[in-house]
Order: sequence, then C-alpha cells, then structure tokens
Amino acid sequence: MNPHLNLVTILACGLMAGVFFTFSSFVMKALEKIPAAEGISAMQSINVCAVKSWFLPAFLGSGVLCLAVTATTVGKLDLPAARLMFAGAVIHFVGCFLVTMVFNVPLNNGLAAVSANAPASTETWSDYLSRWTMWNHVRTLSSFVATLLLVMGRA
Repeated sequence: MNPHLNLVTILACGLMAGVFFTFSSFVMKALEKIPAAEGISAMQSINVCAVKSWFLPAFLGSGVLCLAVTATTVGKLDLPAARLMFAGAVIHFVGCFLVTMVFNVPLNNGLAAVSANAPASTETWSDYLSRWTMWNHVRTLSSFVATLLLVMGRA
C-alpha cells in the first residue's frame, strides 16, 4: 500500500463528499423553491459549468485513485488496514462514480434537452429533482463512508 496514494485518495473522496453534501443539503432545496423554469435553467447552467470546471478532473481523478487503491490492496486483504482501504475505494467507486455515470448523468442529459418554458417542463423538473437528489444522497453517503474507511485504513 502506497501512503501517498492513500492520502491523495482520502482527500479526493473527501472533496467529492463535500461537493455532493452541498447539493444534498441546500442547493437542490433552493432550486426546488424557485419557479420550475428558473430551476431548470439554473440546473442546466450548473451542469454545463460542472464539466468545464475543476469538478470534472477531481471527480474523474477520485474514481481513478480508488481503482489504484483497489489494485494495491487486493493482494493484501489479510491485513485489516488493506481491507478498510479496499472497502473504502470500492464503495466510493460504485456509490459515487458508477452512480453518477448510470443515474445522474443520464438525468442531466435529459434535463439538457428540456425547454425551461415548455408546458410539460414543470412535471419533468419535479421528477428530475426527486430522482437526481435521491441519487445524489447515495453519492454523498458513499463518498463520506468511503472517506471514513480510507482514513481508518491509513491510521
């Protein structure tokens, strides 16, 4: 197990936990309180900015780092620290990275195709808010638990 790899992975997973926590705790609630057309436009803008910001390399990097931790610990699962590191890396990869790719990104792509002022947009927005936020809660919890396990494994 590489202590530098482990430390950077902890920081990356913790960073992702913070980003997702922000959306779960107040961003999505704030967007829900404004008119649907404004919420849709705001979220469409957030989604465009997210992939053009430091979020994307941080997000992708956390997934790659977790794969690297998994690879460096899989042969050492007889050690308690390695089991914790392995579990944390797998939880983050599945609960954050894969959930994002399988659920949140398709929802974002669907929202991108919506005209904010279309008659059916209010219903689309309500469904999006519910489903996207639920999957974001999964990402938040997964990233937090992963960070905790990674820290425990490094200690």
